[in-house]
Amino acid sequence: EVQLAESGGGLVQTGGSLRLSCAASGFTRVDYAIGWVRQAPGKEREGVACISTSDGSLYYGDSVKGRFTISFDKVKNIMYLQMNSVKREDTAVYSCAGLSYGSNWCYSGRLVNHPEQFDDWGQGTQVTVSS
Repeated sequence: EVQLAESGGGLVQTGGSLRLSCAASGFTRVDYAIGWVRQAPGKEREGVACISTSDGSLYYGDSVKGRFTISFDKVKNIMYLQMNSVKREDTAVYSCAGLSYGSNWCYSGRLVNHPEQFDDWGQGTQVTVSS
């Protein structure tokens, strides 16, 4: 059974930085795509970024490209999202999500553009950006 557990959310000022973590267990080592999906109040879920745990290929959503960095530590099995130059519109609940054998869908952008196709989900962590 795949388990995903987020941590690191909180309050940050506009222009500041924050790092989110997602501890992953139970996933297939052959091919597993993992990523971040966010949802702001009253808005639809939005794919943020994804990365393949097997080959490191990744993809970013347009709204975070150049500001956020996704990474995966293969030893600790922890995914990170380094959020820099945050904006008010980055305020949302950020969830960790995964898909077995999803590396191609991640690299092609399909998972970020259609986050409902992730199968595994964490509980989410709140990120609030204040002015």
